[in-house]
Amino acid sequence: MTNLTKYQAKAQQLDEQDPLKAFRQYFSIPEGRLAPHKIYFCNNSLGLPPVKALTLMQDQMQKWASQGVEGWFQGTDNWYASLAASLQKPLAGLLGAQEEEVILMNSLTVNLHLLLVSFYRPTAKRCKIMIDSPTFPSDLYAIKSHLSFHGLKPEEALIIMAPRPGESLLRMEDIQETIAKEGESIALVFLNPVNFLTGQVLEMESIAKAVHEKGGLFGCDLAHAVGNIPLQLHAWEVDFAVGCSYKYLCAGPGGPGIAYVHASHHAEHLPRFSGWWGNDPQSRFRMQLEPDFIPYGGAASWQVSTPSVLALTPLLASLELFQEAGIARLREKSKLQTAFLLELLEELPKGQFHLLTPRHSNERGCQLTLRMPVVAEFFLGQLEEKEIICDFRQPDMIRLAPSPLYNTFSEIYACVSRLLDLLGDLQ
Repeated sequence: MTNLTKYQAKAQQLDEQDPLKAFRQYFSIPEGRLAPHKIYFCNNSLGLPPVKALTLMQDQMQKWASQGVEGWFQGTDNWYASLAASLQKPLAGLLGAQEEEVILMNSLTVNLHLLLVSFYRPTAKRCKIMIDSPTFPSDLYAIKSHLSFHGLKPEEALIIMAPRPGESLLRMEDIQETIAKEGESIALVFLNPVNFLTGQVLEMESIAKAVHEKGGLFGCDLAHAVGNIPLQLHAWEVDFAVGCSYKYLCAGPGGPGIAYVHASHHAEHLPRFSGWWGNDPQSRFRMQLEPDFIPYGGAASWQVSTPSVLALTPLLASLELFQEAGIARLREKSKLQTAFLLELLEELPKGQFHLLTPRHSNERGCQLTLRMPVVAEFFLGQLEEKEIICDFRQPDMIRLAPSPLYNTFSEIYACVSRLLDLLGDLQ
């Protein structure tokens, strides 16, 4: 049986040399029985809470209790003016966007529906939407519903870019070739910079250029990209994007959605579904005196409803940590983490898993996806018994996603060691 102990010292050395090691103390890690903490590698589903988030939430509850409705306007930390301003700058930094191009609102799929109203306007000649596969189901449902709403048949108007037969990853040349071939009929290309299932990172800038050269629009789902890899949405000329904040951004279960609209579209009179919070703040409370919608300006114009103060509050804590750590440094650590994880996994007995994630660190995000025929679902339960929290995707895939903010190299070593023990128990 394989012996991994030679890697234990390497893990300890990597932890000692880690310039970001201090950030772990700022997060709440689930307590364990086998060790002080469980090994939490499910960050692509739900990130862990910053310790400061609890204090900030208590402060907001106290403000609500002591001020009631006056909390909306009283003090420099009033809900009406201070929250958006405090969140937009760090979020824009993570997206590579201008501040007025981003806003936190609703949830990812609601934002996708709202932005498709503006950015999917099919014509007789240009009506198709191109997406990547494997596609996150909610994106697929939303896009199919818009095709049907416009009287189009999804089986005719939807182009799904899938890996070649026998492969698990998309090829850039296939994407470019399809855009070149179908571009005159494509109204919108909507892709994931990081795929939810495989962790593959796509080269967004060249895709956006190819789409625009053919006269189409380009949108992105940032759910598995924001807080994971550096983004440059403005420079790449991405027309619009949506995302969520509860994965790598650690905003809490059901945390607020992200919407991005490139500045080039801000002055356009686009169709949209409007609501009062997208109105100009100077006229928002005139209500019955001001019956016409006056867009706020920028991405904020796509807001519809009053934001949830309590849902936004944890992001004040997490985005502060992202600003301090810097996405470039987090990305470098993430590459080292997944490379070390892969190095250890390849010491396991041959044939125990098949890697779905790209082997080159530049082509993957924080996660490795393992296909484990027959035993994957069984293994998930066994891993939980070993206090390793990860993710199972049917029919036979396990996703391991260490976060560079708080996961250690020693945890990666311990994870694979326990996995090796489980394999030994099966023999």
